[in-house]
Amino acid sequence: MIDTHAWVRDAVFYQIFPDRFASSDRVAKPGPMEPWDLPPTTHGLKGGDLLGIVEHLDELKDLGVTALYMTPVFASASNHRYHTDDYLTVDPILGGDAALRELIDEAHRRGMRVVLDGVFNHSGRGFWPFHHVAEVGAQSPYRDWLYLDPEVLDGRRMLRPFPGPEAAEEQRRLQAEGIGAGAASRRVLGYEAWWGLPALPKLNTNHPAAREYLLGVAEHWLRFGIDGWRLDVAEEIDGGYWEEFRARCRAVNPEAYLVAEIWHPKPDWLDGRHFDALMNYPLAEAIMGFAGGRSLDWRVIHEHHEYGRSIVTRDGASLAAEIDRLAALVDPSVTAVQLNLLGSHDAPRLRTVMGGDTAAVRLAMLLQFTLPGAPCIYYGDELAMEGHQDPDCRRSFPHGPLSEDQAAMRAFVRDLASLRHGSRALRDGELRCVAAQGPAIALLRSHGGEAFVVVANAGEEASALDLELAGHGGTATVLPIGDWRPGADRAAAWDDGGHLAVRVPARSGLVVRLEH
Repeated sequence: MIDTHAWVRDAVFYQIFPDRFASSDRVAKPGPMEPWDLPPTTHGLKGGDLLGIVEHLDELKDLGVTALYMTPVFASASNHRYHTDDYLTVDPILGGDAALRELIDEAHRRGMRVVLDGVFNHSGRGFWPFHHVAEVGAQSPYRDWLYLDPEVLDGRRMLRPFPGPEAAEEQRRLQAEGIGAGAASRRVLGYEAWWGLPALPKLNTNHPAAREYLLGVAEHWLRFGIDGWRLDVAEEIDGGYWEEFRARCRAVNPEAYLVAEIWHPKPDWLDGRHFDALMNYPLAEAIMGFAGGRSLDWRVIHEHHEYGRSIVTRDGASLAAEIDRLAALVDPSVTAVQLNLLGSHDAPRLRTVMGGDTAAVRLAMLLQFTLPGAPCIYYGDELAMEGHQDPDCRRSFPHGPLSEDQAAMRAFVRDLASLRHGSRALRDGELRCVAAQGPAIALLRSHGGEAFVVVANAGEEASALDLELAGHGGTATVLPIGDWRPGADRAAAWDDGGHLAVRVPARSGLVVRLEH
């Protein structure tokens, strides 16, 4: 058994892109912002801030959210802030350190945890060690914090942090010759850049001073009061960094949640020495491949760098096999705290992947909230927001009166969260597939004397299942979830042979509580 946190098993996360969630009048802006309601652009700032989040915490609590995960909040010249300029200062456009202090305190007062995004593989061009090297060159004492070209180290040339289009063309030519993006950027820019992007100098986490600085950043914000770190492109950092990172973080806060952005199953990172969990994209892709059915928008899927390789159409048996495969890779205590997302700032919106089909969105979220792991709602998915690739998947949150469809979707998600919070079996119970028939799947979650059957039917016709549930006789109650109401078309009853007979409408699902 690997040591993972009970609070994460019980959590419902909500991912916020701070620039796009809410703007407070209490945070003065330095100049004009991009209009809130217009489509987002690659570089434009909408002006969302941390006090805007504070002012909507009660709405999130009502939704059932118990933990916030925010994309980076530190000083940066980008709207997404993955280009970190100052790791020890909250961006003033977000309200500065005082706004984060208020957000953490108000979240904690409501029983919510706060997880921040840590970008330790690379920085922005405004990061002071990089700026020092750009100004001084080989004589800078920070030169070994970066990966520099030999000619820069020899003092024969300076860095090119703002190259023209000819530099990008030269990098493409070198990569076409088989030179990796990192090496190509060293040769052209004078320094290694993440994915060859000049704005993202890669940091040398093996250099003692650079390593100590970044580990100190992690400790600082944990002491400030955050409850964990989401770790960007974590697999690209090696050299024992993450083992030390985990030890240092746990020493400050033994309850700190460390979840890494790694897109594929990598059980070696979940052995108790590195991370508590990964962002569970493989499960998300499996759920979408099942729930989407005929609605899946393959054009959107194939435009995405990961979805195009990983999402395939699945029936109930295929989904069950993939759930079992993923669970078998890691200790059950790890599966219980995986971050189970269905969308993020790095992918097209769930509804858009589903071709606009809100029935498919609901099916996907039913599975997300009833499978082992901590569900994570990407801001706005509770309203079935749409959005294609970045930056469109980062649209501003539509505050104001809800449409009838938005209100129905939010009520559905709120009921799922409430159901999960009220059931130990759904949060931390055993999982068993009890039926997989064509486009339908039935899952049993049980803990002690508590048991639930979750049925999802992704097909175009109603489904009738006969479930063998030895030891689980008694009453079977179909639970209302949003506007999914028990009735003749959504029902469950024990037959004379002791089997549970279940009926589920097309493109729909149900949850049955079993009681002795």
